[in-house]
Amino acid sequence: MKILILFAHPRPSSSHVQRVLADAVRDLAGITFHDLYAAYPDFTIDVAYEQALLLEHDLIVLQHPFYWYSAPAIIKEWLDLVLALGWAYGPGGDKLSGKFLMNALSTGGVEAAYRRHGRNRFEIAELLNPYNQSAHLCGMAYLEPFTVFAGRWLTAEDLALRASDYQGLIEGLRDGHIDPLARLAKGYSLPLAFTNQRPQKKRHAT
Repeated sequence: MKILILFAHPRPSSSHVQRVLADAVRDLAGITFHDLYAAYPDFTIDVAYEQALLLEHDLIVLQHPFYWYSAPAIIKEWLDLVLALGWAYGPGGDKLSGKFLMNALSTGGVEAAYRRHGRNRFEIAELLNPYNQSAHLCGMAYLEPFTVFAGRWLTAEDLALRASDYQGLIEGLRDGHIDPLARLAKGYSLPLAFTNQRPQKKRHAT
């Protein structure tokens, strides 16, 4: 599986978690690591280039801090411009059908805060529903997110362990040791456009 990691952090040098996660996957063989803020400091996104990158990869990972229950602004700009009508969705918009989408994020709050009765009132999966629906609209499979909770409070040792987990997940998906369909987001139903793009298993005569 070819994996494209779209990294979005406006101040990566000051990041406690995302910088470490990025370092864990940036130079992996067979992985394309694309720093959106570094590529587009003025937010002038090269749509044709980004679409070409998407066509070359099977899994797109949006790696970012969980800013205000979403992502840094450049992710929204990227989604608005790159996933265009007639290309990613709508009539003739089938270019992403059969591909996979996943968020890799870090939060300031502890996991317990993302509960119905927690401080943030919603679970992470609920807050990520716009990405879930975007994947579905584009005929993609949406995978459960990789999440590092309470990152700023983690010890160096614990953060290193989570970075190793992230690296192992990316390598496992890349090499086929981890079945991405076994990591679908909870309750996610594959869109028909996705299943139509996947190779069917051959049936043997009996």
